[in-house]
Amino acid sequence: MSDRNVQGNAPFVRVSGVTMKFSGVTALNALDWDILPGEVHCLIGENGCGKSTTIKVLSGVNQPEPGAVIEIDGQRREHLTPHLSKQLGIQVIYQDLSLFPNLSVAENISIEEALGSYASVISRPRMRERAAATMARLGVNLPLDALVGDLPIATRQLVAICRGMAADARLLFMDEPTASLTRSEVNALLEVVRRLQADGVAVVFVSHKLDEVVEIADRVTVLRDGNKLGTYPAEGLNDKRLAELMTGLDIEHHVHARDCTQAMPVLQVRALTRQGQYRHLSLEVRQGEVVGLVGLLGAGRTELALSLFGMNPPDSGEVLLQGRPMLARTNRQAIDAGIAYVSEDRLSLGLNMRQSVQDNMVLAVLNRISAWAGWLTPERRETMARAWRNTLNIKIPSLTAPVSQLSGGNAQRVVLAKWLATKPKLLILDSPTVGVDIGNKQGIYEIVHDLARQGVAVLMISDEVPEVYYTCDRVLHMRDGEIIESFVPGVASEAQIMESVYA
Repeated sequence: MSDRNVQGNAPFVRVSGVTMKFSGVTALNALDWDILPGEVHCLIGENGCGKSTTIKVLSGVNQPEPGAVIEIDGQRREHLTPHLSKQLGIQVIYQDLSLFPNLSVAENISIEEALGSYASVISRPRMRERAAATMARLGVNLPLDALVGDLPIATRQLVAICRGMAADARLLFMDEPTASLTRSEVNALLEVVRRLQADGVAVVFVSHKLDEVVEIADRVTVLRDGNKLGTYPAEGLNDKRLAELMTGLDIEHHVHARDCTQAMPVLQVRALTRQGQYRHLSLEVRQGEVVGLVGLLGAGRTELALSLFGMNPPDSGEVLLQGRPMLARTNRQAIDAGIAYVSEDRLSLGLNMRQSVQDNMVLAVLNRISAWAGWLTPERRETMARAWRNTLNIKIPSLTAPVSQLSGGNAQRVVLAKWLATKPKLLILDSPTVGVDIGNKQGIYEIVHDLARQGVAVLMISDEVPEVYYTCDRVLHMRDGEIIESFVPGVASEAQIMESVYA
């Protein structure tokens, strides 16, 4: 938590009576809020609470209902536009970062300046000079000539921050900045946030990771169902109290570990190796067992999952499914064998965002539910989709709504429905709650436990030790392509596992 005293400063942003409605539905109700210069202010709440709407109002994307008052740097602004908002020093780093993958680091950082120039007078040396100066200001070192599309997510995050600072940001909104980062990368990012603060830049930090909120914030504002529940000094708050404020529920975490040693093995991996990714891996997951797989970025966890799912064939070793050799060379072979894989990147790999909820739900089982000659009747599709909507408690406007309209938690439930429809023997969950709020996280954990009770074997990959500690029966620690330790939650403490992973 910051030691900086920001309470005596006049607000850089002050809003009152801000209301936003979409098709008659109130997304934001009479919001009164302020942001102080140089503070780290966390904005939290469940998906659909109004966080994104608040950001879009202050970035000039959405115009609030009449009667709203918006003041920036002491001056009232009647009609805020995206261009004016940027001119006033407000920059937004969205979760997808909105970078240009085919441009260099220097070009991405200096893009605002370049867009304001004529192509004939753009100076590439000047762009490099500005990018280098911005990096020096933040104390980061990035490869100026590297293509952004070739960089890891943590580095791209820094490029996005540098771009905002090159555009003279005085207020930086960071929307789920740590959702895809490992703990060591999170630590590095938080250090950059502290440098921004020391430089007088206000940062609004939007995150579902409540431990990070407590660690970095000066103040925390909680939204619930479009209403501001309150703004609180971060000192004295903890993640449990924040979860209660967000949801209105007293959420208790309990160890769920069970002894599954007498159950039949569903997955057995023996000495599996893929050069440069993992080596000599041996593990098993039994019927009804939930096994967690944790480790730092580059440990090889996702590469292993893709190998089991037929998309990253190993060089050697053996995979048994219910005692029979199974080495899928395609994902269709894996699906037919009884393996389902929920990817860590649901937006590009798990879902077709333009298609409807019901179309996404049936994608993996079209061959099973098609009628004669391969025709899929609308009735069959709708019946199946409605059943999964009810089973997984998916909150959607309609089955025909595009998935792009759903919150992160409900989109993830659609992915689960798609794969559960295949009736898997083994379900692989790769970072299943990334970008999902606390309430929907609990719902997904309950789904996992229900599946385990039905006999499904679950392999859960996660960057969050508390997630696997309170959800799984066993936890495997993977490092540098090898499984180095195994833990049983309750026998080993959460602190012991964290110490091992982050050592």
